[in-house]
Amino acid sequence: MGKIVAQKVAQKLNYDLISREVLLDASSRFNVPEMKLEKAIHDAPGILERYRHGKQSYVAYIRSALVERVIGGNVVYHGLAGHLLLKGIPHVLKVRINADLERRVAIVMERDKIPAPDARARIMEDDKQRRKWTQSLYDQDPWDTSLYDLTICIDKLSVENAVDFISQAAGTEGFKSSEKSIQKAKDMSVACRVKASLVEEFPNISVTCEYGNVLIYIKGKDQVTGKLSKKLDHIRESINDIHHLETHAGLEPPPDAV
Repeated sequence: MGKIVAQKVAQKLNYDLISREVLLDASSRFNVPEMKLEKAIHDAPGILERYRHGKQSYVAYIRSALVERVIGGNVVYHGLAGHLLLKGIPHVLKVRINADLERRVAIVMERDKIPAPDARARIMEDDKQRRKWTQSLYDQDPWDTSLYDLTICIDKLSVENAVDFISQAAGTEGFKSSEKSIQKAKDMSVACRVKASLVEEFPNISVTCEYGNVLIYIKGKDQVTGKLSKKLDHIRESINDIHHLETHAGLEPPPDAV
C-alpha cells in the first residue's frame, strides 16, 4: 500500500513524487544499465559481488542521484532504502507502511492474477532479499522501528488515514527545514558525488563534507596514493562547492560518513 499512500501524500502536500526517476538519473549520469541498479537496490549481495564491490558502486550512484533529487525539498520519495540513503538529513520524515501478510497476499493475488501460494512465496522472498540487503550493506535490520520516524500499520486504517497522519507529521516543527538542515543536505550531496566518483576504484572509502570541506577516509592497508591523487585533481575540477579536500588513511570514519 506504500505506493498509493505516497501518491496521495504528494497530492495533498503539493509535493513532487519521485521513485523510479532516481534509477533513471543514476543510470544516465553514471552510464550503468537501469536493470543493474534496480537489482542492486533490491537483491541481497551474492558472494561474487562482495568481492567485485559492484553493489557498493551501484548503491553509491543511486544515493547520489536521490540526494540530488531531494536537496530542494518538497519531495515525497517512494522506494527501497530511502530511510537509509537519506539518513543524516534532519528534515527528512522517514515512514514505513506495514500490513498484515494475508492482506498483502490478497493484494498481490489481485494485482498479478496469481494464486495465493505463489503470491505468498513472492512476498516472503522479497522480504528476505530486502532484509539481507540492509543487513549486508548497513548491518541493520529493516524491521527495526528505530530507523523510522513513523510506522503505520495500515490493516485497520484506511489509505486516507495514513495520508492524514503523514501529512500532519510532515508539518510539525521537528521536520521543518532550516538553514542548518539545508546546508546538511547540500554537504551530503557533495559527499555523495565525491564517493560516487571514487567508489568503483576505491570501494573502501568513506566521505564526509561540512560547509564544502571534504574529508576522504581510506583504509590503512590501501596503497592508492598516486592513483587517488589523480582522481582527486579531477574531482576538484568537476564538482562544484568543494572548498577544501583532504584524505585520512587508517582513521575510522565518523558515523555520518557516506
